[in-house]
Amino acid sequence: MAAAGRVLVYGGRGALGSQCVQYFKARNWWVASIDLAENEDANANVVVRTTESFPEQAEQVTAEIGKLLGEEKVDAILCVAGGWAGGSAKAKSLYKNCDLMWKQSVWTSTISSHLATKHLKEGGLLTLTGAQAALSGTPGMIGYGMAKGAVHQLCQSLAGTNSGLPSGSAAVAVLPVTLDTPANRKSMPDADFSSWTSLEFIAETFHDWITGKNRPNSGSLIQKKDVLRPKPRYKDFSLR
Repeated sequence: MAAAGRVLVYGGRGALGSQCVQYFKARNWWVASIDLAENEDANANVVVRTTESFPEQAEQVTAEIGKLLGEEKVDAILCVAGGWAGGSAKAKSLYKNCDLMWKQSVWTSTISSHLATKHLKEGGLLTLTGAQAALSGTPGMIGYGMAKGAVHQLCQSLAGTNSGLPSGSAAVAVLPVTLDTPANRKSMPDADFSSWTSLEFIAETFHDWITGKNRPNSGSLIQKKDVLRPKPRYKDFSLR
């Protein structure tokens, strides 16, 4: 049976990425994962080598995806890689955390964007992961706010004329508060889990957008109030 579609998941070993891999695989999509470790559920994997050089890492991923896909195009690239670190400008961990946030969010988003220019179908979808908090100042998490703010700018730039994306394609960023993941439950045991967003709901929303259902305009920064098909249990459409 021919695959229903083809999708790349950057961050495919993480909580949300793994859910996306499982969701699309269950619907007969061909799925490739890009991450620091393999996802055994994916049809194919590109394992990212750890390095302090952005060009080195970007070129490695770009070359391996090129070998994997050849002339084949994909329907979507879902960049769900990222992380969180706190700290004010006074924090001893400021430099380390800023470096980490840049690597986890900006490196991955930039690579995903370039891959889209090479391998995304016309009319395809690129999703990036921003943060609702980064729409304003983030004094208690300087590195996180800077990195996510850069992702927002990248998304909006990709929507412009001559950005390099294929004709008719869209770049959309989803903006965060809290996802219902085991790690978040462990770190916030007293929180109201019923108000959090399920990973399956986000994977389902991505599927809708890819297949043309309620797809936002290119360059959109999607917050919880912008979700077109909310479910009563989940008050926040957000990622962390």
